[in-house]
Amino acid sequence: MKDAQFLMLKIGSLILKNRLIMAPMAGITNLPFRLIVKKYGVGLVTTEMISARGLTLAQKKTLEYLKSDPGEKPLAVQIFGSEPSVMSDAAVIAVEAGASIVDINMGCPARKVLKIGAGGALLQTPEKIKKIVSAVKEVCHVPLTVKIRAGWSSDKPVALEIARIIEDCGADAITIHPRYITQGFSGTADWKIIAEVKRGLKIPCIGSGDISTPALAFEMIRETACDGVMIGRGAIGNPWIFKQILDLEKGLKIERPGLDELRDLIMEHFRFLSLLKGENRAARMMRGLLISYTKGLACSSNFRGNISSIEDLDTLILYLDHYFSRLKETGFYN
Repeated sequence: MKDAQFLMLKIGSLILKNRLIMAPMAGITNLPFRLIVKKYGVGLVTTEMISARGLTLAQKKTLEYLKSDPGEKPLAVQIFGSEPSVMSDAAVIAVEAGASIVDINMGCPARKVLKIGAGGALLQTPEKIKKIVSAVKEVCHVPLTVKIRAGWSSDKPVALEIARIIEDCGADAITIHPRYITQGFSGTADWKIIAEVKRGLKIPCIGSGDISTPALAFEMIRETACDGVMIGRGAIGNPWIFKQILDLEKGLKIERPGLDELRDLIMEHFRFLSLLKGENRAARMMRGLLISYTKGLACSSNFRGNISSIEDLDTLILYLDHYFSRLKETGFYN
């Protein structure tokens, strides 16, 4: 795997220790999850997508997304919105809160984001993109990045056109997820679009989409020549994918965590969530995460049936220990 190098990536004035980036994901990339993936070697973590309007109005719930920890730095804060002045004010707030990078979302396909003219809706208005990026760049004293998609629909691919506008406005890097807004997350990501954008830019181009195994990260680098790889859904319940990629590059054997390590990781995740959200809220949040952490494991039907009953630390330990003991006894996990 020596034909693809993941060591170091320079974005503006910031030097990342490697080229692996955790994608922003609503309800997933909160502070506890970011600390977990940082533990497994990712070069850059990103907050959940944050409303620029909410930040400027100092909404309590929105400001909570900015909670950070020195152990997760460098940290990218991703903001979304459709008004240049609001976006620039939000960028200032993000930097004051400790953002190492400000990232603008111009690719989200969520209906609630599109209906306010933000996220992927901006791909239909190049002039507004120019105004937003220019306004944010003027006040942003940390590197500025923008995440886009291939376009609104396949009949009008605009990724390279939009990427060049963004570059001309002073952005320091671009992330391209090569699906169209109308696709959502269906179908497959067309990596040829990443390659096209990379060839047409001078600033770093980060590829995103369908990295579910360590080997696919190397394939993306080879096929697109992108400067970095962003991983999203492939890291849910599988945060060690970053360590596996780095180990593979070193020629080491790829290993998944043993049962004891997996249990410790789940408990660590729960503890982080409890500190941030409180024990009961953390227990409810862990239900979905447990499904991801145990995906593909044997004898999981009873355990999954009990997940909805988890209300606190005691019930989590009860069901987790019972299930993991059964896995050890049967020898299905090795």
